[in-house]
Amino acid sequence: MARYLNEAQHTIVSDAVAAAEGTTSGEIVTVLADRSDGYSDVVLVWAAGVAFTLMSLFAVLPKPFMDLWDELVGGWMHEWTTGELATMTIALGLIGFALTWLLLSWDPLRFALTPSPAKQARVRAAAIKHFKVGAERRTHGRTGVLLYLSMQEHRAEIVADEPIAAIVPAEVWGEAMADMLVEIKQGRLAEGLAAGVRDVGAVLAEHFPRGDEDQNELPDRLIEV
Repeated sequence: MARYLNEAQHTIVSDAVAAAEGTTSGEIVTVLADRSDGYSDVVLVWAAGVAFTLMSLFAVLPKPFMDLWDELVGGWMHEWTTGELATMTIALGLIGFALTWLLLSWDPLRFALTPSPAKQARVRAAAIKHFKVGAERRTHGRTGVLLYLSMQEHRAEIVADEPIAAIVPAEVWGEAMADMLVEIKQGRLAEGLAAGVRDVGAVLAEHFPRGDEDQNELPDRLIEV
């Protein structure tokens, strides 16, 4: 697992969480993920698409392929049998499939060729999964909020417990994510997460102010996964 922040940077985030929670009964959990999915299904679709494209091209325009093969085996032309044509078609498909799968094992290319809606959906699903495990219904007043950042997808999500979501429109969290991403785009991950935490804390303090008997129910530390 890639580790993006050192101990001092973790402290920046955890201190921001502690400060934000000092003004609200809400509990903020921060998660920094390398990626939200492996996208093996996307790789499979691309590999199958390239394979069928090559086989279709051979079926429509077989002569260039056959001429190239004849050159590779010595330049002598011969009559292709039905079996040889079928073998060539299958071989081209297998070669295209294998090469595409190999190329897409390189992370930058795989993530570049993954459609944006797919990345957004996987990041959202991963954020909800982490929220259910680490924050949902784990506070007395169900006031947990998860701030989730996925590095490979360049996406962030904020997921809130039901009582918060019922009061705070989803659009409000957009401001927190915008402030966070300003710092992150300049390479300041810890500062970006801290900015997002401060904005989330301000929203929570407005709707869920801290009471005299409120206790810290969830850990303040940043979780890297």
